[in-house]
Amino acid sequence: MIVVTGATGNVGRPLVQALAGAGEKVTATSRGVSDADLPDGVRARPADLTDAGSLRPVLDGAEALFLQNGGADAHLLDPGQILDAARDGGVRRVVLLSSQGVTTRPESAFHGGVARAIEDAVRRSGLEWVILRPGGFDSNAYAWAESVRALRTVAAPFGDVGLPTVDPDDIAEVAAATLREDGHCGQVYELTGPALTTPRQRAGALAEALGEPVRFAEQTRDEARAQLLRFMPGPVAETTLAILGEPTPAERRISPDIERILGRAPRTFTDWAHRHIAAFR
Repeated sequence: MIVVTGATGNVGRPLVQALAGAGEKVTATSRGVSDADLPDGVRARPADLTDAGSLRPVLDGAEALFLQNGGADAHLLDPGQILDAARDGGVRRVVLLSSQGVTTRPESAFHGGVARAIEDAVRRSGLEWVILRPGGFDSNAYAWAESVRALRTVAAPFGDVGLPTVDPDDIAEVAAATLREDGHCGQVYELTGPALTTPRQRAGALAEALGEPVRFAEQTRDEARAQLLRFMPGPVAETTLAILGEPTPAERRISPDIERILGRAPRTFTDWAHRHIAAFR
C-alpha cells in the first residue's frame, strides 16, 4: 500500500490518480479528504501532518509514503515523529516533495531552515528515500483566475523575467515512478518545465487558450509585496519576490530530470493552460 499525504493538493490529487490507474493500493490522506474526492478503490483517511499521532493508523501496513513538506504549515511539522510513525507502520520507502529553494535560497528561514531540516530528517530516517525539488508551479497561475474571469487582466511583477515553471502533473508522474520503481533511492531530483517563460508570456498563453485577449498589467514590487502579504509571512514574501525578480542561474536552469525519469519532455505552460482553462473563463 502507498500512502499519499496532501492528497487533495496540486500534486497529491494527480498522484493519487496515477497510482490508482497503475493498479496500486492507495490510501489518500489530508485534513479534509473524503471518498468523494478520490478515484474508485482509493481509501480516504483524514489526518493532519502537524499531528504525527493522527498519521499512525493511516500508515499501518503501508510500504511507501509520499510526504509533502507541509507548505505554509511546514514549521509546525515534527518530521522525526512522522518518519518514526512511518517506520513503525512498515513503510520502507519515502518520497519527499521538497523545494528547489533548499539549495538556491539557503539564507531563507523557510528554505534553508525548515525545508532543509525536513530533508535532513528524511535522509537520517533509515528508510529508502527520494527527494523531489520542484521550482515554481504552473498552477501558481490560479492566482490570476479571478482577475482573468472578471477583467481579462493578469497583474504580476517582473513581467519579462523568465523561470522554468513546472506542471504539477509532471511532478506527480515522477513521484509515482519513484514510489513504484527501484533504482531511485538516495536520489535528489530537480523538477522544472522545459523552457523559461515570463509572466507576460504566461498571460499570452492563457489568452490563446481562452481565444480572447488578456491584458498584462505589470505590478511594482511594492504592489506585489502587498498582495503576497495577504497570505504569507513577510520573510517568505521577500524570498518569493527575490526568486521572481532576481532569479539565480540555478533557478533559471532547465533540469533534465523529468525527461530522464519519464522518457518524455516536461509539459509546457501552454499545455497546462489548455487543460485548466475552465478556471479562467
